Amino acid sequence: MKRAAAAMTAALTLVLAPAGHATAADAALPLGDADLTETRSSQNLADGVTLTRIVRGTDPAPADQINTTTRGPWVVNVLTIDPRKTRGHLAATYGPDLAKVEKTTDLVRSSGALAGVNASFFTFTASAQYPGDPVGLGLFDGKLLSEPTADNAEANFVVDAKSNRVLMGKLSWTGSVQNRTTKATLPLEFINHPPVVPAACAALPDQTQCTVPGDVVRFTPEFADATPSGAGVEVVLDRRGCVVRTSATRGTALADGQTSLQATGREAASLLQVTGQGCVKQTSTLVDERGEKLAARKGLYGVNGRYRLTADGEIVVPAGSDSFFQRNPRTIAGTTRDKKIVLATIDGRMATSVGTTMDETAAVADALRMHDAINLDGGGSTTMSVGGALVNRPSGTTERAVGDALVFMNTRYHGGGH
Repeated sequence: MKRAAAAMTAALTLVLAPAGHATAADAALPLGDADLTETRSSQNLADGVTLTRIVRGTDPAPADQINTTTRGPWVVNVLTIDPRKTRGHLAATYGPDLAKVEKTTDLVRSSGALAGVNASFFTFTASAQYPGDPVGLGLFDGKLLSEPTADNAEANFVVDAKSNRVLMGKLSWTGSVQNRTTKATLPLEFINHPPVVPAACAALPDQTQCTVPGDVVRFTPEFADATPSGAGVEVVLDRRGCVVRTSATRGTALADGQTSLQATGREAASLLQVTGQGCVKQTSTLVDERGEKLAARKGLYGVNGRYRLTADGEIVVPAGSDSFFQRNPRTIAGTTRDKKIVLATIDGRMATSVGTTMDETAAVADALRMHDAINLDGGGSTTMSVGGALVNRPSGTTERAVGDALVFMNTRYHGGGH
């Protein structure tokens, strides 16, 4: 925190004219009525890193008009990183293990980051035991710890920490396990997600007798202290992919270098057949929207969002009418045409900042010159932190613990972290 504070320069405050009279360089945000006053204050956090606070509208919103008012107010915090000027790098972190949740401020502080925002959609209340499990892509220093979903709404943000180059879009994934001797092959369905036990087979004393489809999942030591327990089978593998032990039930601790394969349903028998007591080859392939393979190399980080906001300079957010598309707090990640990285939060659900619809969010991203942008997890998760301190005002009574965060480290990438 002291290092971050020392790096800050004096804030510069700018009061913009109404939208119709703003200069192109400082165009007012396209939110609400054109005559609203908009104030911006900026400070340099480090070489090439700027934090800007934008407040549009001055009067608190009546409680019954938060979702409809055209008078705001809106509070937007914008972190801009210029790869040409910074010596630091952007990365992603999830804390002690993937399945736990941590506050964004804690993730920023514990990683030694200068600043950061919440990132992926995560399991949250759907799992009391594994709430931090990403719902979609989770790529950390070249390790794919969670695969992208097949949901067309998922949009991924991938950054190479070595160059601060960003890739955005929809990734897809396939995986398999193959016996090196017999060549018997079984598709993998998930990475580090608890498999579902078919209800019809839950009470079977021998899970290999189940005839109902189940899941095949690869687990790594990063997931949790132990793999998920329950009905099914589990095979633990060493670094070479050779079988260490096989169990007729699921749930075990993994040593460094070990992985395990869990199977439920009729896939339980298939997994035992494929692994035998030999060695297996595991494949894992990420493919981008163009059909090109994305190698999961050191220095590569990726998180998941829902919906592209802009693509190649065009607003592309789809139409929608459910609560997700209505006014909410938002977290945005994007890049400008000249490759600056922009992370922004929009406070919401309160009289002092009403939040944005998906259309309004895309308009903000466009106004902030994000040539490409995606919508990260928002709502009560929306958080920005500098030096471990809160920058924005989360919508809940306290800051929410989240699955992971995008963090800016004010040092060159040297590997070995998440």
